[in-house]
Amino acid sequence: MQIGLAYNQKPDPSAADEPPNTSDAFAEWDDPATIDAVAHALSRFGKVVRLEADASFPHKLALVRPDIVFNMAEGLEGETRESLVPAICEFLDIRYTGSSPLTLALSLHKARAKELLSYRGVPTAPFACVSQLAELDRIALPYPLFVKPVAEGSSKGVFADNLCATRAELEERTQHLLERYAQPVLIETYLPGPEFTVAILGNGLAAACLPIIGFDFSTLPAGARPVYGYEAKWIWDTPEHPLAIFQCPAPIAPELYREIERTALDAYNVLGCRDWCRVDVRIDRFGVPNIVELNPLPGIIPDPAMNSCFPKAARAAGISYDELVQEVVQVAWRRITGRNISEALEAPRAGSRPTPAAASA
Repeated sequence: MQIGLAYNQKPDPSAADEPPNTSDAFAEWDDPATIDAVAHALSRFGKVVRLEADASFPHKLALVRPDIVFNMAEGLEGETRESLVPAICEFLDIRYTGSSPLTLALSLHKARAKELLSYRGVPTAPFACVSQLAELDRIALPYPLFVKPVAEGSSKGVFADNLCATRAELEERTQHLLERYAQPVLIETYLPGPEFTVAILGNGLAAACLPIIGFDFSTLPAGARPVYGYEAKWIWDTPEHPLAIFQCPAPIAPELYREIERTALDAYNVLGCRDWCRVDVRIDRFGVPNIVELNPLPGIIPDPAMNSCFPKAARAAGISYDELVQEVVQVAWRRITGRNISEALEAPRAGSRPTPAAASA
């Protein structure tokens, strides 16, 4: 079997124009150690072909035509950037892991995702979306409010001071985000309760939650606001001084635990997620779990010392890093073919669909 690995690699920080931790432009991309770890895990299935998701990706994919693509490519520009790799795979009739282009585009655009969740009765904080500062005049949400770019991931644009208690703070932060990220800004009612993240594996009735991770905001620097944003994820949390912010399984009452799982699975199904996804949840002032956002391309940093949620939840469930990556492929293969991947491994290149051009290349 031949398996493609679609990814975006962070540039070498020593060659960057800005000092480390001052720019979040490539926060969503993976470092070489993560890409290497995923490739190692995938090698169980056969030959791994690395397919960096750059301008030459369509040509490389058309020539290689792997049996399946493990997609962890985030893209760089535009509100639909996460949907480009799976869209190209579908155009070439090549199997891939994870959610569809539609789901990835909807999930990345937080306002569109929240509209769907609200329509389907899945709790999410009241919100508005603005494209210019003058639109703040129509916002009727009570303070405090939280603001963030509408289509970013990996906590890009999510800073502790995005929590606004006054109109002046709201105007300043909204203007800053509009200028810096050149996209609409999502404005939400702040949810004052504890925060959790839920890793989900599987499809349909077989989709299941791994142990829930809770956030212990008391581990943040003194005086820091209870926000797991860019500072907490990429600046305050270092290998030398790691933040012990995650609690897994989350130490909460069984009733709340089950309600968080149910809400996360509801959101997973409403957005049409496939194979895997991480769902962020926060509790409102009434004690009700609310969906913050969905991450159908979850981060999977291999180092256990790093606060990478999906691998941490997997370890709590007794699943190793390699087993996690391999399970995503197996889940996707069963969804696509209706068979176990072991059948394809027994017959190399089984089910591949080379075109005449690819066969002669």
